[in-house]
Amino acid sequence: MPVNTWVREKADKKQGIEELVYRSNLLGQDRSIANWGGGNTSMKTVEYDFRGREVSAMWVKGSGSDLATMKAHNFTALRLDDVQPLIEKEDMSDEEMVSYLTHCMLDSSHPRMSIETLLHAFLPYKHVDHTHPDAIISICCADNGKEIAKQVYGDRFVWVPYIRPGFKLSKMIAESVKSNPNAELVLMEKHGLVTWGETSEECFQTTLRIIQEAEDYISSRVEEAGEQLFGGQKYSTLDAETRHQMAEEVMPFIRGLVSKEKKMILSFDDSEDVLQFINSIDAPDLSQIGAACPDHLVHTKRVPLYIDWDPALNNVAELSRKIETGIKDYAEEYINYFNRYKSEDDNMFEPVPRVILIPGLGMVTTGKSKKMAEVSASLYHRALSVMKGSTVLGQFVSLNEEESFHVEYWPLELYKLTLAPPEAEFSRQVALITGGAGGIGSATARELVEQGAHVVLADLNFEGAEKVANELNEIEDGRALAVKMDVTDENMIEAAYGEAVRFYGGIDIIVNNAGLASSKPFDETSLKEWNLNINVLGTGYFLVAREAFRLMKKQDIGGAMVFVGSKNSVYAGKNAAAYSTAKAAEVHLARCIAAEGGEYGIRVNSVLPDAVLQGSAIWNSAWREERAAAYGIDPDQLEEHYRNRTTLKVNIYPQDIAKSIAFLASSKASRTTGCMITVDGGVPAAFTR
Repeated sequence: MPVNTWVREKADKKQGIEELVYRSNLLGQDRSIANWGGGNTSMKTVEYDFRGREVSAMWVKGSGSDLATMKAHNFTALRLDDVQPLIEKEDMSDEEMVSYLTHCMLDSSHPRMSIETLLHAFLPYKHVDHTHPDAIISICCADNGKEIAKQVYGDRFVWVPYIRPGFKLSKMIAESVKSNPNAELVLMEKHGLVTWGETSEECFQTTLRIIQEAEDYISSRVEEAGEQLFGGQKYSTLDAETRHQMAEEVMPFIRGLVSKEKKMILSFDDSEDVLQFINSIDAPDLSQIGAACPDHLVHTKRVPLYIDWDPALNNVAELSRKIETGIKDYAEEYINYFNRYKSEDDNMFEPVPRVILIPGLGMVTTGKSKKMAEVSASLYHRALSVMKGSTVLGQFVSLNEEESFHVEYWPLELYKLTLAPPEAEFSRQVALITGGAGGIGSATARELVEQGAHVVLADLNFEGAEKVANELNEIEDGRALAVKMDVTDENMIEAAYGEAVRFYGGIDIIVNNAGLASSKPFDETSLKEWNLNINVLGTGYFLVAREAFRLMKKQDIGGAMVFVGSKNSVYAGKNAAAYSTAKAAEVHLARCIAAEGGEYGIRVNSVLPDAVLQGSAIWNSAWREERAAAYGIDPDQLEEHYRNRTTLKVNIYPQDIAKSIAFLASSKASRTTGCMITVDGGVPAAFTR
C-alpha cells in the first residue's frame, strides 16, 4: 500500500527545482512505486537564460540518477520552446533525439537528460510522474491487462502497447492523451505508469491514488487465491539454521563459478516472499517467462537461474552439482542469446546469472559490489510482486527475447553504466581483517575500502569493529561488516567466516593482524604468559588462515593473505621471548602456507612493523611500561627512542603498515609470495637476511 508521506508544511517551503526534488524523493523512497534508478519526474516552469531573459523551461530527471536520493544537481533544465515543436516530426532516431535535446539544455554542465524526456515535454501538464509501481505493472504484464484496466479505471486511462522508450512512444502517449479528455493516467504495456497534475502535490497525490486503486483490486484477487498462489507449494522451506548452514556451504562455490571472468559479490535473501515463490509449483516455468519491466532487466537479466532441486534431500553435494550444471548451462544459453541479436559494436556482459533461485533455501544475487547485488535482489522482489499480481488477474507476460536484448544492450541504457566510477584495484574483492578495531586493522580497512574493497572487520572488541564499519558504510552502504571473533576460538572463527560468506559470498584477502604482547625477562616469564602469546599470535593466526585457505580453495579463484608480523619476527627482542617466538612462528607459518597455496593461486606474505604506537590497544596496555622499563627510559620517551634508533629517523604509523598490506594484497604483487617486507624505519638489527 503506498503511504502518503507528503508533509505540506515541508513542501510549502520548497521553491523552484526543490519542489521537484521533494516529490521525486518521496516517490523513490517507496520501492513498490519506483525501482532503484528507474522512473522519472518533471516540472515545467520559467527560468532565465545566460542573458537574463525569461524562457519557458522544463526540469527533468537526469540519466543515471535515482529518484530516492537525487538532488537538484541531478536534474536537467531544457528550453521548452525548442523541445515541444519536435512533436510535429514523423520519427526521430535515439541518436538524433539525444543530439537535439543536448542543444536545448539551459546549462551545458547539467547531466544528460532522461531518455524519456520527450514523454514529459509533449504532455501539456506542469508536473508529470513516470513510475513503475508493482500493482500497475501487474496489470500491464497480464495478458488481459487492458480489460482489467477497464474494470479498475473505466474510461479514465490510456493504454499504450509496448514500444521501447524514445520519440515514437512519447508522441503516441501525447496524442492518445489529447484524444481522451477523460484521461487521468497512461498505462504502458509491460512498462509502467504516467500521471500528472497542475501542482507538485496534485501530481503526487494522483500517482498514489491511481496506484491504490490497482492495489485494492489486486489484493482481493490475491486473497481469493490463498494457498493456491503460484499454483500452490511444491517444496517445504528448510529451517533457518539449516538454510544458513547450507548457504555458507554453497555460496563460496557459487561465487567461484560466477567469477571466472570478473569477480562477483554475492547477496543472500531468504525472506518470506522469496521462499513462497521459489517453493511453488509454478516457479520453474513462471520464472523463465522474462523480466517484469525493462528497468528490472538491466540488473536481473532476462531470466534468473532456477535450480531444480528438492530441499527435502538436504544434500549439499547434490545441490552443488546442480548449481554447477545450472551455471554452465546458463552461460551457454546467454552466449547463444547474445549471438542471436548482437550488433557489430555490442560487447557481451558476463554470461552469468544475476539471480539464482534455490527451492527451500533462498535467493542468491550477484553484482560487481554488495550494493549492486542488493539492487538485483531488490528488483527481483519487485518482480515477485508483479508476478503475484499478474497471475491472479490472468497470465503473466513479458517482453519477448528480442525485445529484451534490445533493452539490455540499448545504447541509451548502456550510457548509464558509463556514469559509474571506474573500478579500482580492489573492486569486487572482499578482505577479512582480524584486529579490525585497532590502529593497524582500522587503517588497513580504510586503505582497502578507498581502493574499492569490501571489508569484514573481525575483532573480539565487536563494538569497536562495528564503529569502524559504520564509518566505512557512510561511504557506501554494505561496504563493511563487523563480526565478533576470538582468534583462539575455533567455533567463533567458523561462525565469523560463515557470517561473512552469507553477507558477501566469499573472501579474497585475509589480513592476519589480531595481536597482544607481553614483556618480561625470560626467567620471569610465566607459562600463562607464554601460552597466551603462542595461542593468540601462533595458534590464532593458524586457525584464521586455515579457515581462509579452505574457503579460497572452494572458491577456486585464488586469494591473498597478509600476516602482520613484527620486527621481533626476525630480531631477538630483549625481555620479549614469548612475544618474539610467537611472532617468528607467524612469519614461518606464512611461508609454509605460501608453499602449499601456490597451486591454488593463494599468495601469502608478511609485513614486519615496529613500534606502531598510534591507535594501538597493545601500546596503551602494560606493554608500554614494560618496554620502557626494558630500555631504562620513561614511557613518554618511547616514541623518541624508537625514532632515533631507525636509520631514517622516523616514527611508524598505522597508515604506513596499511599501505604495505595493500601493496602485498594487490595485483602489483601478483608474482610475490612467501615474502617479508619490513616497515620499521630501518632498524639494522632487524634487517632480513
